[in-house]
Amino acid sequence: MKLRIVIFALLTALLCFASCDKDELRKGDLENIPYQPQAYTLDIPDYFPKMYIPADNPMTVEGIKLGRFLFYDPILSGDSTMSCGSCHQPEFSFTDGKAFSTGIDGLQGSRSSMTLINVGFSKSGFFWDGRAASLEAQALLPVEDPVELHTTWDTVIKRFKRHPYYPKMFREAFGISDRSEITKELAAKAIAQFERTLISKDSKFDKIQQGLDFYTDLELIGLGLYFDDDPDLPDMECGHCHNTPMTTSDDFFNNGLDYAATLLDFKDNGYGIVTKSIADNGKFKAPTLRNIKYSAPYMHDGRFKTLDEVLDHYGGGVQFAPNKDRNLQNQPISPLHRKALLAFIDTFQDTVFYNNPDFKNPFE
Repeated sequence: MKLRIVIFALLTALLCFASCDKDELRKGDLENIPYQPQAYTLDIPDYFPKMYIPADNPMTVEGIKLGRFLFYDPILSGDSTMSCGSCHQPEFSFTDGKAFSTGIDGLQGSRSSMTLINVGFSKSGFFWDGRAASLEAQALLPVEDPVELHTTWDTVIKRFKRHPYYPKMFREAFGISDRSEITKELAAKAIAQFERTLISKDSKFDKIQQGLDFYTDLELIGLGLYFDDDPDLPDMECGHCHNTPMTTSDDFFNNGLDYAATLLDFKDNGYGIVTKSIADNGKFKAPTLRNIKYSAPYMHDGRFKTLDEVLDHYGGGVQFAPNKDRNLQNQPISPLHRKALLAFIDTFQDTVFYNNPDFKNPFE
């Protein structure tokens, strides 16, 4: 697949430069292309939170289409071998199934790629440390990251301007008059629009919320363990960080992964790097548990290969840190309760999302 993408990128580049001359870069060269954007309404269940859509980036069919192409196009990388989709693949819940992603120069990142499932509902910031305030801001960063796509937006924009079909798509999505109006901000807006469509809402959990299905006895035990709402069951404290319906609290926590005698002893300060508060050192964003079985390995550094290893951590492996979340008590998990908890978590799996052709690579 990677070879096909590279060949496609090289052929595209040749077509760009063969077909573009100075006359094609003249003012108003796109005005003959109709600009009639179709508003797009997201299908969001009524029990979900409201998704914030920026007033300057309304959802349109044309914007989403452009964003999907840009998301999967290796034209965004320095050597045209990698795209956003290289590290956010649908079959791995929009992660890449690795502890650490490798960029175009063979360099490894220091954190695992995050899932993009329901990413449009986040309000607390993006990435594991929350360093981007919006999806639009997030989409700008990987292109110029030296460990990731390692190029410059100036280079990418030049490629867009000389591309055989991107100028037309930018016109249809944003109404630009000529190629000179293509900007990184418009590219980021399109990618953000596509990412806002990545909504998981068709799991068994969702069907139960709509009265279309029922929990099994084992799943009900798991529900009681997860939400600490059954006095006859131990409190597993899952729901504090992974509350429903999004299965994430959209907040940052220290979940006791590493021992730290003081707040200055973390290998990776995480959220504290962004807030500049040492009280936030060692905290990371709680990811969604939707389609979690497809997104191994787990944690910000991919240290756990299986969900059983994750439960081993919370059942006895939680380490001391001054800001460790107070709900984590190293609660032992019996074999039955482990089975029940995993059965309940499995109700968050959404095969409709997993197989949605609108989320797949349009170049394949």
